[in-house]
Amino acid sequence: MTFVLAQWLAGVFVVISLIHVYWALGGQWANDAVVPYVPTPEGKGLRPAFKPSSLGTLAVAVGLLLIALMVSLRVGLLVPQIQHWSLQWLISAIALLMFARAIGDSDLVGFFKEQVGSKFARLDTWAFSPLCVVLGAGLLTVAWV
Repeated sequence: MTFVLAQWLAGVFVVISLIHVYWALGGQWANDAVVPYVPTPEGKGLRPAFKPSSLGTLAVAVGLLLIALMVSLRVGLLVPQIQHWSLQWLISAIALLMFARAIGDSDLVGFFKEQVGSKFARLDTWAFSPLCVVLGAGLLTVAWV
């Protein structure tokens, strides 16, 4: 079962990585749904909290691809299984980061965010944060089982 879980995890991380590559190359699909929004200074509407750079977005894509690689190495998807303790702890640390992302920063992202009312906020509550919880739990399972 861990092998199947690892295949699913690696696949999800690869797909999310490819979406980030698409955005880094200038893609516009779902741009309004992937960045948190904050009120404008005048208080008459919402504006993006930040504008992600292409280089930063590409760095996130590479990081996600590396996570998929680590999962693959841990269970032997690409090469013989690697059981080294450092890989186990690194995957566990990433799982904790996923849980932290789901909990959020108390302002813009996570289950306990204060900024609500945007498309991002709705998707974050119902899709992005729950996905982070599931990915974190899956990573912990792959690391320790």
